[in-house]
Amino acid sequence: MSLLDRIASRFGFERRAGGFGDLPGIALTGHPVNSRTAENLSAVLACVSAVSTAIASLPAYVYREGEAGRDIDRSHPLNRLVVRGPNPWQTWPDFVEWLVASTLLRGNGLAEIVTDPRGAVVELRPIPWDWVSVQLLPSGRLAYDVTEQMGIWGATGRLRRLLQGEVLHLRDRSDDGLLGRSRLSRATEVVGAGIALQEASGALWRNGVFPSGALSVEGKLSPDQLKDLREGLADVHTGAARHGKVLILQGGMKWSQITISPEDAEILESRRFSVEEIARLYQVPPPIIQDYTHNTFTNSEAAGRWFAQFTIGPWVRKLEAEFSRGVLSEGDSRSMEFDLSGFMRGDYAARWKAHEIAVRNDILTRNEVREIEGWNPRPEAEKPPPQPSAPTAPTVQPEA
Repeated sequence: MSLLDRIASRFGFERRAGGFGDLPGIALTGHPVNSRTAENLSAVLACVSAVSTAIASLPAYVYREGEAGRDIDRSHPLNRLVVRGPNPWQTWPDFVEWLVASTLLRGNGLAEIVTDPRGAVVELRPIPWDWVSVQLLPSGRLAYDVTEQMGIWGATGRLRRLLQGEVLHLRDRSDDGLLGRSRLSRATEVVGAGIALQEASGALWRNGVFPSGALSVEGKLSPDQLKDLREGLADVHTGAARHGKVLILQGGMKWSQITISPEDAEILESRRFSVEEIARLYQVPPPIIQDYTHNTFTNSEAAGRWFAQFTIGPWVRKLEAEFSRGVLSEGDSRSMEFDLSGFMRGDYAARWKAHEIAVRNDILTRNEVREIEGWNPRPEAEKPPPQPSAPTAPTVQPEA
């Protein structure tokens, strides 16, 4: 790894096979945009957290296909990692949350697949993308050169190479079909503008003099008098903690109010729009990240369904496909699935209404519903539900 690679990686820039040309860089505002600076924006942090934690909260199962259908393969090594944790340091939700968050911020999430002598997976070790340099081999396969810069495995700086079949590689949308490209690099100006607005807002409070205005005197102040005046104003009135303090004037000095507020400068309105832009960048409905500017109860419910269907659903499909290809054996009849019905856990009425419809139409049995809810089966639960009796025709009495 070159010196340029090492320096750039320490500042959060991702490395790609073609160099640094596609990386998050400097926005027109002059602000650097990378995974670290972007997460200083609460909207970016909220979007990444919302997507990654939602997927991490979903139940995951390894299914085995059979002649009579499919069953959960609880003895499979991958299923054991889901239950016990993929490595000694992370639980399964921690690992999935890290993998998805890395992909959202850097365009790629990588984990080493550790196997035993029989080839069964025994560990999934997270590898920060900052440590990785990717090479395309003459065979057409990818090689991942990992230089451990810091972490629990020690900061030895030694280089080791992992081949394509030895890693689990989750990608965001790719330009070359090989590596993902981060959304921060695709929308550098959007994020850079948000950083600039946040900095401007902070500077307004840090450097503001309240009440703001102009001091006027007859004649000209000497350099010492001007210095004393500036220092006195800075000591007494600069900063949010000194907001509203009384300004004492002397020597014929006059104060002229200058009304300029964040609203007049459109800073606050611009920051609100920046939140919407970043939510759009990550395809997260604004109410999911606590932006209730245009919120009603109805569109909040719709936003939750939209989030599950169009944001979480595609990411879950990518995860399932990558686990099936990278971790499960080729030609295996097993598959990895995340249970999206977990999103219904918080909607009590909708969940039980769905169970009722499933039982009534012989899609699920009552004991299967109890199993879904985490309850033990009961023999009497398998009795068929009572069928509504057909209405009887009214009896017509013959005329006398």
